[in-house]
Amino acid sequence: MTPQTLSSSSISGTTVVNAKGESLGNIKELMIDTDSGRVAYAVLSFGGFLGLGDKYFAMPWEAFKIDSEEEKFVLNVEKERLENAPGFDKDNWPNRATHQDYLDSVYNHYGYTPYWRKSTSKAY
Repeated sequence: MTPQTLSSSSISGTTVVNAKGESLGNIKELMIDTDSGRVAYAVLSFGGFLGLGDKYFAMPWEAFKIDSEEEKFVLNVEKERLENAPGFDKDNWPNRATHQDYLDSVYNHYGYTPYWRKSTSKAY
C-alpha cells in the first residue's frame, strides 16, 4: 500500500471543522518529533477575529480526519471542549522544560494515549 502524503505547506492554513461542520479554526503549524520523525501534534488556531485574540491548541495528529473532497480537516471535538482545553497564546508557546507534561495533558484531554507511551515492540 502506498502511503498517502501531504506537504506541510499544504496543511498549514487548512480549515478545521468539527463533525457538525462548525468551524474550529485552522492549522498553524505541524510539530515534528525529531527523535521518531512522527507528527507529534498540530497547532490549531481557534477563536478571535481576523487573527486577533486567537488561542493556539496542540491537537494530537491522530485526532484529525481528512476530508479530501472538501479540502478540510475534521476534528471530532465540540467547541465547548476545545474552549476548555489546555491552550497557549501565539506569543507564549509551551515551555521546553515542561513540554512533556503539557503534551501528556493535551493527549489526555482528548482521550488519546500519547504515541511515545504506547508499546513499541515489534514481532520479527
